[in-house]
Amino acid sequence: MDLAGLAEPGSQEAALLKRIDRKRIPKHIAIIMDGNGRWAGMRKLPRVAGHRAGIESVRDVIESAARLGVEVLTLYAFSIENWKRPEKEVKTLMTLLKEYIRRELNSVLKNNIRFQAIGRIQGLEAPVRNELVRAMEDTRENTGMILNVALNYSGRAELVDTFNRLHAELKKNGNEAGIDEESISRFLYTSGIPDPDLLIRTSGEMRISNFLLWQIAYSEIYFTSTYWPDFRRRHLLEAILDYQQRDRRYGAIKKQ
Repeated sequence: MDLAGLAEPGSQEAALLKRIDRKRIPKHIAIIMDGNGRWAGMRKLPRVAGHRAGIESVRDVIESAARLGVEVLTLYAFSIENWKRPEKEVKTLMTLLKEYIRRELNSVLKNNIRFQAIGRIQGLEAPVRNELVRAMEDTRENTGMILNVALNYSGRAELVDTFNRLHAELKKNGNEAGIDEESISRFLYTSGIPDPDLLIRTSGEMRISNFLLWQIAYSEIYFTSTYWPDFRRRHLLEAILDYQQRDRRYGAIKKQ
């Protein structure tokens, strides 16, 4: 765990870092990145300015999570419901996504991060899909943190896709029975990686917005009023510290 330079001596980040138990870092952190539009509105800027400002938060959180030893980071970037937004805003979001992947791919490779896109990727325009596929192929052999970016995603759509794939598999094998939690998990977009230990939502909203509905069954949920463009390393450390102060029992009664 390379923490050199992660926090300036005497800073608030350094104080938080000292309090964190490095043996209890969440393996998988998922984040609903919310508040870009309201951040821009408070500054009398167009909504797209909030999306652009949020890119710096993405960069800071990815670097911080990787250096802290987080194994999987999943970011909710664009939901299926987001297609209902104004066409101009959607086009700008897609352009920003392409620009970000192109600009950050070298850094992702350098830091041994494996990039994955989850969601109905086939529903995105070809230029966006091509960038995503290239990033996934180029980082496929990386062994560090897995970075999942949820695009054209919804939790209910994921379950529909999962059940359809599972049904096809069972039908192919001549077996219409035998569905259990393990078999469902094998066909999720996140197959093969642990469920989130910690779900973070920014901007003060207290809902999960159709995100990772199956996977967050036992996740600890942390809400912060900070808008995503203002979310930085300090806020991530605060969320992890809060997580470490909780008693995770997964529905069981704690033994005395």
